[in-house]
Amino acid sequence: MSLRSPTPITERNGRLELLLIALAVLSTATRVLDLTTLHFVFKPLTMLVAIALVAARSYSTGAVARFDSYLLAALAASLAGDVFLMLPGNYFIPGLASFLVAHLFYIALFRQGVPWFPSRRALAGTLGIGAAMYAWVWGGLADPVLRVAVAAYVSVIALMVAQAIGRAATVRDTAAKAVGLGACVFMLSDALIAVNRFVQPLPLVSLWVLASYYTAQILIVHNARPVAPAAPATLA
Repeated sequence: MSLRSPTPITERNGRLELLLIALAVLSTATRVLDLTTLHFVFKPLTMLVAIALVAARSYSTGAVARFDSYLLAALAASLAGDVFLMLPGNYFIPGLASFLVAHLFYIALFRQGVPWFPSRRALAGTLGIGAAMYAWVWGGLADPVLRVAVAAYVSVIALMVAQAIGRAATVRDTAAKAVGLGACVFMLSDALIAVNRFVQPLPLVSLWVLASYYTAQILIVHNARPVAPAAPATLA
C-alpha cells in the first residue's frame, strides 16, 4: 500500500485555509485591542482570502458551478457588510442590508439539492427565536426605518438557519452538519450585536461577536459542498 502525496492544488488550498484562520484571529485581536489601523487591514483581508479560497477550489474542478457562485456571492456581500460596519460614521443600515443579501445567497446555496425548509421543526424554532430576539430589542429601535430593517434581517437570517439545519437533517453527513452549526453560530453572533447595540452593552463584545462570526464563516466555507445526487434505483 502506498500513500499519495498531497497534490499542489490540495497544498495551496490548505495554505489558504490556514491563512484564513490566521487572519480571522488577527482581525479579532486587533479589534479587541483597539488597534484600529491594523483592524481596517485585517478585517476585509479575511473575507478576501475566504473568497480566494472558494474561487481557487472551484476553478480547480474546471468550472464554477451555481453552488460555487452562490457561495462566492454570499462571501462578497459579507465583505461589503464588514467594510460598512467597521467604517466610522453611521453605516449600520448599509451593513445590515449587505448581510441580508449575504443570507439570501446562503439560503439559495443551502437549497441546492434539497427541498425548501425540509425540517418544519427547525423552521418553527428559528422563526420563534428570531421573533423573541426582535421583541427583546424592540425598545431600542426608536427609528421606524430601523424597526423595519431589523425585522427584515431577523426574518431572513432565521430562514437561512432553518434551511441549513433542514439540509443537514436531509443530507445527514458531517459536512452538512458542520454547515448547519455554522449557520447557528452566525445567528448567535448577530444576536450579540443586537443586544449590545439596542439593549445593553456587553463585556468583551468585540471578542465574542468576531470570534463567533469568523467561526461561522469558516465552518461554512470549509464544509459547504454540493449535495451528491441520489443513485438511481435498480431492479434486482
